[in-house]
Formats: sequence, structure tokens, C-alpha cells
Amino acid sequence: MVAAIIPFGVTAGVAGLDAGLSAELTMGLSVVVFAGASQLAALQLIDAEAASILVWVTALLINLRMLMYSAHLAPHFQYLPLRWRAPMAYLLTDQAYALTVPRLMADDPPPANHWFYLGVALPLWVVWQLATAFGFWAGTALPPSWELGFIVPLIFLALLMPAVRTRPSAVAAAVGGSGSVLGQALPAGLGLTLGALAGIAAGVLAEQWWRHD
Repeated sequence: MVAAIIPFGVTAGVAGLDAGLSAELTMGLSVVVFAGASQLAALQLIDAEAASILVWVTALLINLRMLMYSAHLAPHFQYLPLRWRAPMAYLLTDQAYALTVPRLMADDPPPANHWFYLGVALPLWVVWQLATAFGFWAGTALPPSWELGFIVPLIFLALLMPAVRTRPSAVAAAVGGSGSVLGQALPAGLGLTLGALAGIAAGVLAEQWWRHD
């Protein structure tokens, strides 16, 4: 899993440079947010000169799943003091959750689960920051004609395609992608946001249609 996040971290660094952010701002975003999908989405919106509120709302919506992860993990770590739980919450990722839950849900959970969690989460954090820094450096070191910014949409496509497994998800992807392209001339990055909302609505309607068909 550590190796798998390196390309995404590098992409986040390239996206920061492509969006016109400095090295300090790119790394600051990576440290504060520490969430790959929302970072890339936020950087795409910043690059599109979207309104700040759209950047905030988009990042928050993408990260809502962390609330469910936290709610599931909290009972298992409620005995820990706040000085433990606060950094553990900050380090929460999909990977850390996925690897820790089977251990917690065992019939006879082993001790020291908080150390196990940190053993999973901390390497991911360190590698993510290093990969982001390398991506930004690589973007500045390579010729501008290489146009490394194209990596960002390719990464999103790589994330999207495995998720398109049903007809409603295909409808959502088609409508959302088409809406974003058609609305790219709209100010404040509204085309990307409206396209995403249209895709979600289309997917929900398509699911209801085929469910009752």
C-alpha cells in the first residue's frame, strides 16, 4: 500500500505546481489536508480559478467517508487520552482503516492496537509527503514542454474506470464528464462543480429507473 500511494503523491506535487502554487503552499496543503482524492480535486478547482467556497465544499464532501471510518474506530480507541486520539484522527486514511479493522473485529482482539494503527498510518503519511515534494521538484526540474499537468486527469481516470461497473455508474460518469467539458468556460470553476452534481443526479435517477424497470 505504501508503494501504491507514491504515484498519487507525486501527482499531487505536480498538480500543485500546475495550479500555480508555491512549494510552501503545495506542501502545506499536503500536510494539512493529507487526503489524496480531495487534494487533487481541490488543486484542479484552484487551477480552474474556482471560488474558494467551491474548493472547500468539494474537499469536505469527498472526505465525508472519514466520518464513517471514525465512528467505526472510535469505540475501540475511546480508552485512549486525547493526546493519542487527536493525532490518530489526523492520520486516518482509507488504507489505515482497511488494515486496522480486521484486527479490531477479531474474536479475540490482540493488545496494543493503537501501536498497530500508528505502524500502518505513519509510514503512509511520511511517504505521501516525500512523494508530494518529489512531484513538485520534478515538475520544476523538467522542461515545461513536457506538460506534466496531464498526469492529474489521467490519475482521476484511473480511479474512475474501476468504479464504473453498473449502468447507473456509467450514466453518472458520462453525464458528469460531459457536463464538466461543456461547462469549462463558466466562471469560478462552476463547470466542474455543476458537472459533478449533474452526474450524481443522473446516476441516482438511472438507478431508480432500472430498479423499477
